[in-house]
Amino acid sequence: MINPTRLFDIPYLQNQEFPLEDALVTKVNGVWQKTSTQEYIDKANAVSRALLRLGIKKNDKIAVISSNNQTKWNIADIGILQIGAQNVPIYPTIAAEDYHYILSHSESVYCIVSDQEVYDKLISVKEQLPFLKDIYSFDVIEGCKNFDELLALGMDSGNQDEVDNLKSSINENHLATLIYTSGTTGKPKGVMLSHKNILANALGSTERVPFKRSDRYRSLSFLPICHVFERMLIYLYQYNAVSIYYAESIDKMGENLKEVKPNVMTVVPRLLEKVYDKIFTTGSALTGIKKKIFFWALELGFKYEPYERGFFYNLQLNIARKLVFKKWQEALGGEIKIIVSGSAALQPRLTRVFNAAGIPVVEGYGLTETSPVIAVNDRRNKGMKIGTVGRPLSNVEVKIAEDGEILCKGSNIMIGYYKDEEKTQEAMQGGYFHTGDIGDIDKEGFLRITDRKKEMFKTSGGKYIAPQMIENTMKQSRFIEQIMVIGEGEKMPAAFIQPNFEFVKEWAKRKGLTIGKTNEDIIKSKEVIERIKEEVESINNKFGKWEQIKKFELTPEVWSIENEHLTPTLKLKRRVILNKYKDLYEKIYRN
Repeated sequence: MINPTRLFDIPYLQNQEFPLEDALVTKVNGVWQKTSTQEYIDKANAVSRALLRLGIKKNDKIAVISSNNQTKWNIADIGILQIGAQNVPIYPTIAAEDYHYILSHSESVYCIVSDQEVYDKLISVKEQLPFLKDIYSFDVIEGCKNFDELLALGMDSGNQDEVDNLKSSINENHLATLIYTSGTTGKPKGVMLSHKNILANALGSTERVPFKRSDRYRSLSFLPICHVFERMLIYLYQYNAVSIYYAESIDKMGENLKEVKPNVMTVVPRLLEKVYDKIFTTGSALTGIKKKIFFWALELGFKYEPYERGFFYNLQLNIARKLVFKKWQEALGGEIKIIVSGSAALQPRLTRVFNAAGIPVVEGYGLTETSPVIAVNDRRNKGMKIGTVGRPLSNVEVKIAEDGEILCKGSNIMIGYYKDEEKTQEAMQGGYFHTGDIGDIDKEGFLRITDRKKEMFKTSGGKYIAPQMIENTMKQSRFIEQIMVIGEGEKMPAAFIQPNFEFVKEWAKRKGLTIGKTNEDIIKSKEVIERIKEEVESINNKFGKWEQIKKFELTPEVWSIENEHLTPTLKLKRRVILNKYKDLYEKIYRN
């Protein structure tokens, strides 16, 4: 198969070499609706023709805000890109004022939304958007033009020559998209990615996945396609003739997994944590010999190593897979070949236990600015080491600066930040992109991330604290859902902790404890405070004395994107959280 040079080449190449009947599949009114490769191309061309008739010109920006991944997103994407315009994807969950900022900053002339909720949020700021000419929606919304009207407008192929001429004029270095980072502080930055950037990453990442185009793999996609991780992988799937099925929602994931029986998925660690917690709760409810077998299998899983496990361990593992882990595989559809985890650090114990269960989970690492993958584990050829993010891709050069910062260069590195030359120069010093992450590369070439450079802080005693390492270790406790380590300039590190309320209630019930019904009651319960203190003190032993959490305060709110504790990629908004809990901070350090 010829390598594509522009993102819109991919469906055409698929159609030439491996045309699919189910290239893109979305559930509509309870039925999986398949779109073939040919239909995908035909509809994308109709969108291109329609946009030209609306007056769209090369380098115009069209924003897409969708609450769910769906076939129409891909059709719109290719339709936009092949006439030289740029697709500006926006997270649906961000605030209306952030919609306003991104649409204004990008000077988007049209916006495509998915549903009523997104439409209403956009309408609330539309009057302040002088560049925005009109809105189209995927769903039928009263008073809003529909996406099908675009397809109808482009039905007449009379201006297809104009589309083809524009396609011919676009080279690999042409700007493909603006992706606004969901920064933990300040206004989001518009990352400029070219066709070459994303394609270099898709082709480089292809080397790390066990795909054969003839195998007709199925993927189940549910991570937001507006995020560069999922979007790049959607192109990778198409290049490798993998059928893409779009999950209906997180709530229906279990049902969709059994229907689709996917071979590949991408996840964020939080999803694997929730899957594991559910399995653990189910296992804890067992009795007698079944319960003993369950926990024996679990302990065995926590000792898993990818290679050279020894005869006796492998024998036990085969028994555990037949008695316990087979049910885990069935819950995920039974045909998973690879799950790639990204966006945040994955707890090593989860990597071990899922791989022991015969569910191949590999961890990777990257940023929006790197399109995104820098490194990823590969279970083949001893390319996997638990606790690392794998070796760098073959077309990405990585080195560690004197202060420990991870630097990289390659065709995947962004053009720069839109309308911000100063921040671009700051990020691209010395010919390398400065990731802002701290890490090291071991003698076998595996990359390990230890923290965010900007998130490390010093206590008043001059000791450096790397909060992410402590937080990720603390979150291994089933009592701790979220945690943020604090203490910059103070005499000791402390933490805000959001308990895992669901688990705490179940634990209290088993123990016969009365801890109250509301979250406010629970965080005041002496038994809960004491039990979480035990967890913190136990985990503290893994760290140096200067790093140990000396005090903590529990918070009643569930930390979420909606409550502005987390970014859309589920990272902590540290300054926001610090501001929300100023009183708790004062209680820890001043009382």
